[in-house]
Amino acid sequence: MTSMNPITEDDIANYLANTPDFFERHAQLLAGVQLTSPHGNRAVSLQERQAEMLREKIKALEHRIMDMVRHGNENVIIANRLHRWARKLFMVQSGRALPATIATEIRAEFMVPQVAIKVWDLQSRYSGEVFTEGVSDDAKTFASSLTQPYCGVNSGFEAVNWLDDTAMAMSLALIPLRAGAASSAGTAFGMLVLASPDPQRFQAGMGTDFLERIAEVASAALSRLRH
Repeated sequence: MTSMNPITEDDIANYLANTPDFFERHAQLLAGVQLTSPHGNRAVSLQERQAEMLREKIKALEHRIMDMVRHGNENVIIANRLHRWARKLFMVQSGRALPATIATEIRAEFMVPQVAIKVWDLQSRYSGEVFTEGVSDDAKTFASSLTQPYCGVNSGFEAVNWLDDTAMAMSLALIPLRAGAASSAGTAFGMLVLASPDPQRFQAGMGTDFLERIAEVASAALSRLRH
């Protein structure tokens, strides 16, 4: 005699899913179903439980919408700051004043505690300027090796010495300056250093799109100082 396999919960669920008119024929079952409320041990009807689930979904959607609005507002603020910073660079007439302006305005617009900049391979008339001095060949090679900004802890990079207060540089963004796209493999002709006493300000793995836009604008502005 062939044994019968017991009916499982999956069998019941599949039957109900494939027989939508079951509850039309047995409408009284829906009214009698009692479930445990997630907000206590009281029993609630199926309709009430469905209403609770819908309220929870609506609340989750509201939180997502608020997050989207907040992020949208933050992006507008950042875009406005980037616009003001770029506009100020266009207004600088002196090539000698440009690197310092780039650093000063980044510090002011984006509230970065410390910013330093060094550039090299410039026209001969800029030799001896403070923004060209104190850069070793190793630092230049390191800058060229970065195809995206480095963000993370201060691991004793030479570029940290370009800052006014190295002891307060707990996290860094090292941003190579090169012609064209910031993410290209081209030779760098400079580097920006952003530093903060907050170890979490510039974290490894953080998005660098915004920093790359800063690098590209700064590099374009500095192009008139080059050969």
